[in-house]
Amino acid sequence: MRDSQGTAESTARRGAPPTLAPTPRSLARVVRDASGLEPGGLFHPEELQLALRNRALPLEALRYERTPTGLHYTLTHYDIPFIDAAGYGLTVKGRVKRRLCLGLADLKRRVARTTRVTLECAGDGRALLQPRPISQPWLSGAVGTADWTGVPLQAVLDEAGVDEASCEVVFTGHDRGIEGGWSRTISGVCLLTRCSVTKRCLPGQ
Repeated sequence: MRDSQGTAESTARRGAPPTLAPTPRSLARVVRDASGLEPGGLFHPEELQLALRNRALPLEALRYERTPTGLHYTLTHYDIPFIDAAGYGLTVKGRVKRRLCLGLADLKRRVARTTRVTLECAGDGRALLQPRPISQPWLSGAVGTADWTGVPLQAVLDEAGVDEASCEVVFTGHDRGIEGGWSRTISGVCLLTRCSVTKRCLPGQ
């Protein structure tokens, strides 16, 4: 046999078994150049798993000023942690004068406030990008509006006494994933949410 350059193939290559195409399992390990971006139209097992785990807002629900219960988009990247309400504690630490540890009962006893807020996932429309980041493959609908009720974060921070040199607040969640712990910085008005439109406790996810 000869290749396109007219040279003979080596005996070792002729005797070698045929190379198998990558399987979905092997594709899950590395995305082309390992950048975490998919340059083509291929969808990976992790994306399919996330798509089945989460749901988008039906676009016809945009007609409502407040998203009806049950139509909100959901996004769960990692395993849903088990939270024991009796033993739950919110810890405020770092550059504060007084370290706080508040239980769920402590938060419920505080003055609450209700605010109507529209939330949209930063990755809404991600599946339309080229190259595409490998994550929840949103096309559209990762948005929803609700009346959220909870304790204003500002009141808790005032009680803790934030150092004047502090520049941001970081929340660390209970869920864990491939990156380790989940943390995000926040800005603007924030509620330590305990319930939503229906005044019922929020679901675990």
